[in-house]
Amino acid sequence: MDGKMIGPGPYRATKLWNETIRLFRGGMPVRRHWAHFRSYDHSFTGAEAVDFLHELLRQNQNFGPEVTRYQTLQLLRKFLKNHVIEDIKGRFGKEDFEDNGHLYRFPPQSPLKPVPVRPPVRDYSSVPRIPRWDDYEEISMPEKIPMKPLMNSESWNKRHSIAIGEVPECRLVRRRELTPKHVDQIWKSMTLTHLQTVLGLQSLDGVLDAKLLSPKHIVHNVFGVNKQGIVVLKNKTEDLPHWVLSAMKCLANWPNGNDARQPMYPGFERDVFKTVSEHFHRLKEPLLTFHLYEIFVSILGLLQRQSVAVEALQVCCLLLPPANRRKLQLLMRLMAKVCANPSLPPLNDTIGARTLMVQTFSRCILGSADEVDLDELLATKLVTFMIDNHDSVLKVPSNLRKSVEEHLSHLRRAQIKYAGADTDTSMASPPHSFCRQISREEFEQQRVSGSQGAIVELLENIIQDKGMSIKDKKKKLKQFQRSHPDIYRRRFPTAESEAAVFPERPQRLKPQLMFLTLKKPFQPFQRSWSFRA
Repeated sequence: MDGKMIGPGPYRATKLWNETIRLFRGGMPVRRHWAHFRSYDHSFTGAEAVDFLHELLRQNQNFGPEVTRYQTLQLLRKFLKNHVIEDIKGRFGKEDFEDNGHLYRFPPQSPLKPVPVRPPVRDYSSVPRIPRWDDYEEISMPEKIPMKPLMNSESWNKRHSIAIGEVPECRLVRRRELTPKHVDQIWKSMTLTHLQTVLGLQSLDGVLDAKLLSPKHIVHNVFGVNKQGIVVLKNKTEDLPHWVLSAMKCLANWPNGNDARQPMYPGFERDVFKTVSEHFHRLKEPLLTFHLYEIFVSILGLLQRQSVAVEALQVCCLLLPPANRRKLQLLMRLMAKVCANPSLPPLNDTIGARTLMVQTFSRCILGSADEVDLDELLATKLVTFMIDNHDSVLKVPSNLRKSVEEHLSHLRRAQIKYAGADTDTSMASPPHSFCRQISREEFEQQRVSGSQGAIVELLENIIQDKGMSIKDKKKKLKQFQRSHPDIYRRRFPTAESEAAVFPERPQRLKPQLMFLTLKKPFQPFQRSWSFRA
């Protein structure tokens, strides 16, 4: 009986309690038992209950295989205290549950905790509204906006075919510089909005009280860090004591982390670990704080989707006070290094390092102000997940930081404001704007005059181009005449004006050949006979 997964949302711990009772009552085997020479039907022993419930919790996706037998025994004691079960004499409340052959049974009805009915989602959210560009005071600007110089004919010729409508009147508007208080409020609003989106909730009502959160804590957790991403505190008195930091460094870097001045003896590492654990157990509240308990319990409903759960934890951990966040970062780093260090001697004779870390520090990390019945099981589930993903859960979510920085850049940007329009309709201002409304007749006149002027200039460029051959020039003029006959006719009203474009060719003189005038036709040479004297 795996049960159903309880997703994120308000009263998740109460729903888990009721779901566990339903599964336990529905699946626990009962039979006849003998005690004190009497038989008791529909009963079970304490050891049988521990065996069954332990296996049930380990297989349930809401809890997982990390649940120990001792935690199961503690839960059954709470069951007895809340009259979920009773002994065979009908006693409950003050009796201590025993993991042995003592007999127990179910009462006729096991009390389920009532789940408060949530009021309908309000029109406004508990998350503070993200400040918009219009929320800030406007700086007075001159009425006339410097206009760009008119486009030349070449630029207009490239754009004359684009049809544009009438452009409304507009003015340039700037806002005063954002103050640190404005920046802090934007970080808080966008962080809570991002968290609500990741959790998939319509509202954070019931899981988080936004009024208890400080925007300065969020900003400090994002920017007040060292190269390793660990929070740096301005007030050193809020940090861990020096001797605790030394002990944590010794364990985290064992065997190289020990200060040479500290003595080494058998069992030294166990004494160091005891020193660290005792300090964290003396804290007045868990590292994740009491008022964030419900939101972290809600995240447990997302652990099957690892990437979503990691992102939700990243955002939630930004809400912590910087001193609790720094302590959590140092403790998680210590736990991860101890679990991965084979050179460290065993810190416990019966359980491994990973189980020891979870059992020792889970209640120091997560807990409620009023003791909740499933606190220990829920803390174990969360801390186990955080150890497995310690490299990423305490980082600043990059997409959130990028979104906030882009929004702040948008708010610092001047905008073109159109008459009767909202300035904040988009994240970017229009790249080009015309700032005087003209009539359609004026637009048509400018379009015709501007485009024809460009065409006339094009014709003159063809005529005046001395580098173009006469053959190519005649060809282009013929093409222009077919495309724009009116403009061509105005430029060349007569054939003489058209012919004047082409210079007259000088008459080619034929070379005068000098021929000898022969009286007789040319005769081939013939040898004549002569007589010698």
